This record gives sequence, structure tokens and C-alpha cells, in this order.
Amino acid sequence: MSRNPPSQIALPLGARKQADAQRIVIGNANAQVIEALQDSARWPFHVAVLTGPPRSGKSLLARWAQGLAGAERLEVIDNAQAADETELFHQWNAVQQGGSREGGTLLLVANVDDEHGGWRIVLPDLASRIGGSLQLALRAPDDAMAGDLILAHAEQRGLTLPDDATEYLVPRTVRSFAGIEALVATIDRISLERQSPATMSIWRAALEALHGPEQQRLF
Repeated sequence: MSRNPPSQIALPLGARKQADAQRIVIGNANAQVIEALQDSARWPFHVAVLTGPPRSGKSLLARWAQGLAGAERLEVIDNAQAADETELFHQWNAVQQGGSREGGTLLLVANVDDEHGGWRIVLPDLASRIGGSLQLALRAPDDAMAGDLILAHAEQRGLTLPDDATEYLVPRTVRSFAGIEALVATIDRISLERQSPATMSIWRAALEALHGPEQQRLF
């Protein structure tokens, strides 16, 4: 790939063999979220809620934010939508009292998408407190970010794509983090199976495998 690498931030996880896999592509879907995560001192009630669809990088962003702030200052609860609501209620209150074991700032990460709906909180007191916290939502990637995501996933896999790959693939794939990741994985798989470079015939086969032949006839 001769195109310049997409804008990315590396997670401060120290030296590790798979450091290249621990990068976050920056684009329309997450730029404002990244900006807010860098300034936890301004979060209302010292609590932020990060929501987004599967495979959108929520957990990676949370780890990155925790690396910036320090684990002793920022507590992260991943998959908060599945956590015990009474425990979350107590943890929210502990942050207000300065009694959080992690130093008084809390980031809740919840898996939310159109298919599964929003975060449905049953406990009224928790719902009101979560509603008053800073809401950070990851959006769907636009064309520019979709192209950067394709290149980033390909680079992570060691998959070489020609310069015109994103120009062809972006209009033909779904605008979701999971869908883009699946597309690159499918291109890589078919390329390996055929023992052939990932050129247009393989891109078409990958799109058909994911979306069916009807999708192919649209283009």
C-alpha cells in the first residue's frame, strides 16, 4: 500500500510484540470522543459514559484514556450495560464522595447499537445519575474513515492492497466498524485460500460472500 497510513493513536501499553494491533483510527466517528476523554477533569460529576456499536474500539479508547490519566485516577467499567445496577449506583456515589478506589473519576463503557437498542437501566436512581453524566457516543464511520479503517485492518493483517482498493470497496460495504473489519478479514481469507494477491476479483468475491450476489449487481 503506497497510501499514507491513516491518522492513528497508539495505546500507551508499553513495548509489546503486537503494538501495531493496538492502534485507534481517528475519524468522524470518534474524534470528539477522543478529545473529551483527554479532559476527565471537566466531566460532569466526574463520570463519563462511552457507548457505541460492537467492534467500534470502545474498550481500546477506554484503555487509552486510562493510560493517559493513570489507573489510580480513572476507573473503567467495561460492558457496563451488563453490570449489576446496584453496584454501579454505589460506585457512582463513591466517585462523588471522593471514595472511589481508583481516585474519583469513572468511565462506563456500554455496548449499544441499532440492533440491540440503547442501554436500558431499570433502577430509577441509577438512570437519573447516568443521565446526568457526560455522554460520549461513537458514530458510524464516514467514507474517509471507512477507507482508513480498511487500510488499518489490512496493515494489521499484513495484507497488501492496491492504491485503488478503498475507492472501490468503500461505496460497496456497510458503514459499520464490524462490517469493515469483516470485509478485510474475508478479503484476507480468500486471498490466502486462492494463494493470490488481493486484487479486484478477490474484493468482489469477499463482497459477495458477505452481502450476496444481489449486492454485486447493484454496482
